[in-house]
Amino acid sequence: MPAAPAHPGGRNLVTDEQQRRPAAAAFDALGADYEKAFAGSTTHRHSLQWLLGRLAPGSRVLDVGSGTGRPTAETLANAGHDVLGVDVSPVMVELASRQVPAATFRCTDIRDVPLADESFDAVCVYFSLLQLARREQAGLVRYLTRALKPEGLMVLATVPLDVEGVDATFMGQPVRVSSFTAQGLTTVAEQAGLEVLAQEATLFTPAHPEARPEPHLFLHCRRRPATAPGA
Repeated sequence: MPAAPAHPGGRNLVTDEQQRRPAAAAFDALGADYEKAFAGSTTHRHSLQWLLGRLAPGSRVLDVGSGTGRPTAETLANAGHDVLGVDVSPVMVELASRQVPAATFRCTDIRDVPLADESFDAVCVYFSLLQLARREQAGLVRYLTRALKPEGLMVLATVPLDVEGVDATFMGQPVRVSSFTAQGLTTVAEQAGLEVLAQEATLFTPAHPEARPEPHLFLHCRRRPATAPGA
């Protein structure tokens, strides 16, 4: 469950700022331990290779929930791409800025970043939806899709579970989790205007004493080209 870019699903009378703080606090506490715990994910690296094989040189890439910058921003920046990472955790952003100086990082909620339509060649969303309510996840995917150039690429990775607003413990930190099944996330992607080109599912155990095996799903998507009027 990589660094979340936004707050957990809320309840009535809970302010937006109160919702956002727990997500930042959890990943501030994890810091570099998060990177170590997930460094062994070969599926994540396969996903990055899928993306690298399809990007033109010098592509502009948005990394949502960029965490410590590794492996996503680092891999893409080292390949010569222009990477913007966004994360709600100040600790994660400080680590990423130090570890991946070739990329740019901002500490904010991705939904507070004004993204121009059709301004990115690719968007990476590696496990950074899980602390959003389902309706917020769907809304964010639509927002990010609009920021993609026509036929631009998006990778969506999640823990595919049928849960909404469940309080849980992740690597010793309290979190509130919402997620979709594999079919549910595929539907979210398609309704946002994406075409799912490929997907990979695996079971991964983070290298942390308090971690448990968790299913991972990677959807590799492309923004559908606009349909000509009258077509």
